[in-house]
Amino acid sequence: MTSTNPSTHRPLHVRLKFESTRPAVDAAIERLLRDAAGAGLGPSHAFGLRLALEEALSNALHHGNANDPSRKILVEYTMGPSEIAIDIEDEGSGFDPAAVPDPTQEENLHIPAGRGLVLMRAYMTSVQFLGRGNRVRMRFQRP
Repeated sequence: MTSTNPSTHRPLHVRLKFESTRPAVDAAIERLLRDAAGAGLGPSHAFGLRLALEEALSNALHHGNANDPSRKILVEYTMGPSEIAIDIEDEGSGFDPAAVPDPTQEENLHIPAGRGLVLMRAYMTSVQFLGRGNRVRMRFQRP
């Protein structure tokens, strides 16, 4: 793990790698939110960041790594004065986000799949799925 001091206004960069368990995911979320608060992110934006992180990391835990504690989750984030950039990668086989039904369409309202993706896209400035679909890159531009 590397980091720089946010009080010097240089970007903070952190790399976390941890087992696929709920306590480890929760600890990673809390760490990232503490760092975001220390970098000046206010409570209203922290709410959206928490939701996006919860969805992305839950997907990595449950769908990507199938709740297998021997598989790892990698989280890398950088917090600068204008942007928070977060990459989350699991060891799963990946997925095609275009194949996930849009849960906002009337014919899909009864299907639980896809709601997390909608939340991630709603609260982050950009969301990209990379490689085989087992790595998500989320960006939040500060207003």
